Amino acid sequence: MKFPVGVQDFEALKRDNFAYVDKTALVYQLVNSGNCYFLSRPRRFGKSLLLTTIKAYLEGKKDLFKGFAIESLEKDWTSYPILHIDLNTGLYNEPEGLNAVLKNKLAEWEELYGTGKDEETPALRFKGVIQRAYKKTGLPIVILVDEYDKPLLYTLDNPELQDLYRMQLKSFYSVLKTMDGCI
Repeated sequence: MKFPVGVQDFEALKRDNFAYVDKTALVYQLVNSGNCYFLSRPRRFGKSLLLTTIKAYLEGKKDLFKGFAIESLEKDWTSYPILHIDLNTGLYNEPEGLNAVLKNKLAEWEELYGTGKDEETPALRFKGVIQRAYKKTGLPIVILVDEYDKPLLYTLDNPELQDLYRMQLKSFYSVLKTMDGCI
């Protein structure tokens, strides 16, 4: 059996038959005992893999979990609408770097759930996507954020750019609080 060094996607891990320590009972417990989590672990410690495991579970991909603990724990296998953003994908050395990543992801989500009038800022667009996804599906929206702090880490040596990114992220993430009833 192969070891999943550098593998960050649960579906790829399963497809390519990598070794996996079954943590799915903990994933089930995590998902079913609360609604908002901040997971912090050291670099290269499996955060992205855990996030994609949670994503596959909440997308209702039962076949991926054959033989795992969660298979016998979950009865419904509901497919929730998921908004997954990975801030690892951007270049953050320019003022428009973070906005470019957010706008790209928002455009992807808006293809699925539509756009709204007067939603010009990333925060307003995010709020609109959440509302429309909730209304369209009737299910709570799952929001997964990976590498949430990457823009700030890249700008440690540029206080002005870091302040700009901090304000943009604060505005974007504040939507999570205001849309609590849909999440």
